[in-house]
Amino acid sequence: MSKKIEQLKELEGQILWLACWMVHHANHIRPKGDQQIKIGGHQASSASIVSIMTALYFSVLKPEDRVAVKPHASPIFHAIQYLMGNQELDRMKNFRGFGGVQSYPSRTKDIDDVDFSTGSVGLGVGITAFASMIQDYIQHKSWAAEKPMGKMVALVGDAEMDEGNIFECLQEGWKHDLRNVWWIIDYNRQSLDGVIREGLWKRLEPIFEAFGWEVVRLKYGVKQRAAFEQPGGDKLKEWIDNCPNQLYSALTYQGGKAWRARLLDEIGDQGDVTKLIESYSDEELGELMNNLGGQCVESLVEAFESIDHDRPTVFISYTIKGWSTPLAGHKDNHGGLMTTTQMDEFKRQMGVADGEEWEKFSLVKDAAAIQKFLDQVPFFAQGTRRFSAPSVEVGAPVELADREIASQAGFGKILDEIAKNNPTLSERIVTTSPDVTVTTNLTGWVNRKGLFARNELNDEFKDQRIPSAQKWAFSPDGQHIELGIAEMNLFLLLGAAGLSHSVFGERLLPIGAVYDPFVARGLDALNYACYQDSRFMIVGTPSGVTLAPEGGAHQSIGTQLIGMSQDGLAAFEPAYVDELSAIMHWAFDYMQRDGEGDPDERTWLRDETGGSVYLRLSTNPIEQPQWRKDDAFKQGVIDGAYWMREPGPNAEIVIAYQGVVAPEVIEAAGRIGEDRRDIGVLACTSADRLNAGWTAAQRARRRGQADAQSHIDRLLAQLPPHCTIITVTDGHPATLGWLGAVAGHRTVPLGVEHFGQTGTIADLYAHYGINADAIVSVAQNIVAGRPMRHLREVI
Repeated sequence: MSKKIEQLKELEGQILWLACWMVHHANHIRPKGDQQIKIGGHQASSASIVSIMTALYFSVLKPEDRVAVKPHASPIFHAIQYLMGNQELDRMKNFRGFGGVQSYPSRTKDIDDVDFSTGSVGLGVGITAFASMIQDYIQHKSWAAEKPMGKMVALVGDAEMDEGNIFECLQEGWKHDLRNVWWIIDYNRQSLDGVIREGLWKRLEPIFEAFGWEVVRLKYGVKQRAAFEQPGGDKLKEWIDNCPNQLYSALTYQGGKAWRARLLDEIGDQGDVTKLIESYSDEELGELMNNLGGQCVESLVEAFESIDHDRPTVFISYTIKGWSTPLAGHKDNHGGLMTTTQMDEFKRQMGVADGEEWEKFSLVKDAAAIQKFLDQVPFFAQGTRRFSAPSVEVGAPVELADREIASQAGFGKILDEIAKNNPTLSERIVTTSPDVTVTTNLTGWVNRKGLFARNELNDEFKDQRIPSAQKWAFSPDGQHIELGIAEMNLFLLLGAAGLSHSVFGERLLPIGAVYDPFVARGLDALNYACYQDSRFMIVGTPSGVTLAPEGGAHQSIGTQLIGMSQDGLAAFEPAYVDELSAIMHWAFDYMQRDGEGDPDERTWLRDETGGSVYLRLSTNPIEQPQWRKDDAFKQGVIDGAYWMREPGPNAEIVIAYQGVVAPEVIEAAGRIGEDRRDIGVLACTSADRLNAGWTAAQRARRRGQADAQSHIDRLLAQLPPHCTIITVTDGHPATLGWLGAVAGHRTVPLGVEHFGQTGTIADLYAHYGINADAIVSVAQNIVAGRPMRHLREVI
């Protein structure tokens, strides 16, 4: 055994001990107070991958490589970072406690060098493929600095392979000639609820091979391979290959004596095989049978270092769940914890002295030699690998002259104008869409900027002189990444692109367009991207029952509420294109901010932190007002609302609306205003920002800042107490229904609560009670003093 392998094995043991002790300390030693629930921590899942992570981090990886660590290996990851000085002891002692190291690796909550957050299983796997695509995209741009290409590595639990998003991204990777990606499957054949079905590897290998991946099966460690070379070793290998997963796990848990009895009973021949088995003590036999490829540092280093190409590669690494711990092999070990008695025995076996449980080198023979080794590890040689990138100048907002236009079409035209007239901003924009590029109005942008591919691909229709509105030419200069119909892929790509400034040191401004109802199809990946503090713009369009002929399957209801509830995402729904232009101009700057998070006491929003942006747009062309340029209007749009029609001092009715229903509201207000002069119309561009500012101001008031007032507080403060607010939106009425709680005004929320159907816009607006007639009827009943029960009947 080489000196390097000896040191890696020492580190392997030290990391395993620290990870297991961290979990044990949190569950059995640290005071819990009144908390009775188990803290948890996945000792067995950590043990199965410790060899893989030791080989990678201390021998194979380079600084430019990026790793998504399987969620349940968090203790191993933090132990590695602790050895390298990137994690604090106090946080380790507070594992899964407030302010301690996180349950699963987190870019935003942990202090150590997390490349990609993981937690929702499967997503951390998929994002590595899209991060590689973004790395390729950046490498081919003239403005990018030259940097070495890194491997995007995912450490995958075998049970994660049930996640559909993993297989969705395989096809996308094949289409985009994926490279520089390694997926390492921790094939311990156990999951939370039991043991993995037989032969999973036989199903996985052909799938990966079909999409052009190299498959490396790491089944046997060096001890097993040496045994196979001995007389009778072929019979032992055959038995191992045919042994069912459940039996292998059970025998692992039972130990050397059980292995001996079973092997002698099934393959003992009173000859070479028996002699081979008898040449091992019980302890040695147990070690031999546990010496699988993924649990053998020497085999792992050899396999990893043998890869001499950039093709995507999957390693199926056979491991033992709970390896080297008392939990090894037991079918209940996923959520299991070592008891105090088991931990005492484990501590004795590992050779950790009392009082040295948290020492970095409590298992190391020569601490100085190990420290010297760590100081020279390539992956950590340049320190933590979190980059920053300069902000991109946004320039002036776009103005359009259209008198009648849909907000979706306005989005396309604004983007096209940026492409024509703002090279500084436009060169950093990258767009993408899940096969709805044309129908979400990205055509103009793509025609100007082209589609991205590492190798040029001509537009055959253009070459054949066949007329087409689309100019689909692929080249390394292209700025649109074509995707298939898979919204999880869309949000994973946006998540990867939106981290480019931090992961690759180059600023991108990603924009994704998707049919609004299908935001929900990618919601887990959207949440995952926001949790990592990725920065992007997502455009959901068309939206609502306004997409009338398409029927209920394509008409969104609850996406406004998604926008309001999703952390890290500022949601807007403008009615008019001058509003949209102001929002997009602000959004490109907001996506680049990285402030401390102190609230702006004008709105109580934490805008200086920045974030991602969601635009909910419509296909319905509506008449546009004269283009509004004044700063007060723009500020109101960004803050979330402005008075379209200022209410008078005796206002009985205020109509607050969001989105494309603006013409219905304006018509209704005009009709009501014929005999009610003080009526007000509140144009809400962002229920999300209004609500966030309001709740933040309430918190500030509870903490003693009595004068804390949000934007909506000030807007509604001028209304008399007897005023009724009618809210209207093409979406769930709860979007604006909370406005009555701001100052105690009676509120009648109008909106859509049930799946739509096909029809005209007029038909559906009338059916759901969000047209001008319905609004007028509600207002008339309010003025007449009818009870709320009657108002519900009118709606």
